[in-house]
Amino acid sequence: MKRSDKHKKRKTRWWKVTLVLLVLLLVPAGVYSYSLYSGAKNTVDSKMHKKVTSIDHELTEKKRKEKEPLNILLMGVDERAGDSGRSDALMVLSVDPNDNRSQIISIPRDTRTEMVGDSSHSGKQDKINHAYAFGGADMAIQTVENFLDINLDYYVQVNMEGLEEMVDAVGGITIQNDIEWYGKDNFHYKKGELTMDGEEALGYVRMRYDDPQGDLGRNERQRKVIQGIVDKGMNVGSINKIGNVMDVLGKNVSTNMDFSTMQDLMKNYSGARENLSTYQMTGTGTKINGIYYLEVPDQEVEDVREMILDYNS
Repeated sequence: MKRSDKHKKRKTRWWKVTLVLLVLLLVPAGVYSYSLYSGAKNTVDSKMHKKVTSIDHELTEKKRKEKEPLNILLMGVDERAGDSGRSDALMVLSVDPNDNRSQIISIPRDTRTEMVGDSSHSGKQDKINHAYAFGGADMAIQTVENFLDINLDYYVQVNMEGLEEMVDAVGGITIQNDIEWYGKDNFHYKKGELTMDGEEALGYVRMRYDDPQGDLGRNERQRKVIQGIVDKGMNVGSINKIGNVMDVLGKNVSTNMDFSTMQDLMKNYSGARENLSTYQMTGTGTKINGIYYLEVPDQEVEDVREMILDYNS
């Protein structure tokens, strides 16, 4: 299949989610009072805002103020009790406000590449999703930058474990399910319209082996659940429920964006969602010393790099 065949453009509200400006998106305009504004600002700046040393903050601020294209690393991290966590989903979102376009590049979690950062694992070949476990957000950022030979401006990290709390906070979600299977406690993930609570939604995104598309299918299910959260959250009419959502966000989202940065992106970059393209990197599965990896060809990496640079030009 040609790269152009897989590089599909479509209009979608997923762009809203990929910026993870859920703080703003989940607050209906009719109840967006000063107290909610103040609460959102406090949640972002005191709980979600986490600086990293791997990104040149001054250069990024200069680019944003001059409305230049930006690259944002999106990480869905699976952090469970007693585990440092691994990046369960990795995507690079490029936004170009000048031509009102954006694109999402999905990087398979098993991609074999060099680890880069302040860690004893630096310089070694490993799965790209292990970079977060070895050195946190900084190492994940540096490893992705090295893999694609690009510069990242922002990162957004979402703890996938927090999806359960988020779904419950908005009162459950309804999505369109493409495949049928039975999960934990024999819950029937029926094909078609499916309504789930938090625990069921978490099982929905974590399932891997019953999906004929493997990680590709899993990525799509993750997108559906997050989209379901946004769709439900945008219709939340209870201020108390919005407060619950804010609490969940504060516990499960980390980013080097502060509240004023999010506002500026919504104001000056929102037009980029009008023309969204998505691309899933591909490779060949292989086993090395009994461990499964995805070997992504150099040409595929170069093609993706050019796609990103095209948005940055």
